[in-house]
Amino acid sequence: MIGAFSIIAFLSLLLPLAQGVPQNMTEHSWIYNQGSSDDMRIYQTTGGFHGQKMVTGTRGTGTISRTIDAHVYGGFEDGFNEIWASEWGVYQNKPSLYTEPISRSELRNALCAKNYEAGSVYSESYSEIRDLVKDTTVSQTNENSVYDIHTEVDGAARVGARVQKSAGSAPAYIMTGSYRGYTNMRMQLESGNASIMTLPCP
Repeated sequence: MIGAFSIIAFLSLLLPLAQGVPQNMTEHSWIYNQGSSDDMRIYQTTGGFHGQKMVTGTRGTGTISRTIDAHVYGGFEDGFNEIWASEWGVYQNKPSLYTEPISRSELRNALCAKNYEAGSVYSESYSEIRDLVKDTTVSQTNENSVYDIHTEVDGAARVGARVQKSAGSAPAYIMTGSYRGYTNMRMQLESGNASIMTLPCP
């Protein structure tokens, strides 16, 4: 819990307070991993010690199966700010069925999609691939972004996303994830409201 407050406090120092900057995002995700995982999500309606915040994450080895549904609305002129989230998971600290390959694969795959108008970015990269089946769909307009991801991989996977209306606003959503072993992942991210900013790949 102290770590979560430290992360939010650190973000508040780096980012100015978001006032009257409408932004929203919706996440529906499911992941199954046998091996090791290290991921974190930060949700917030505004920067600093204002509005609503939520941080969730998983780190370690074993088997996880987790579903997250979340909505963030913040910065609207009527003062409406809200985070709604539901997390369901099964975490088992059992010996993993995953074994390191005898020789490391050099096969890699990556994708990064940015929407400068809506203020969103999604990236995925895969390395040490033994098997990879992926179906990523990106839909971006000046008004919104929709990222649909379905990946099944035996190897190493890294994913990241960020939703931030403008350079002067607090990010409504930051997600980073690193997984090794067998991973089956499905995720849909949707964000809206127009903005123009520079977005780095996570």
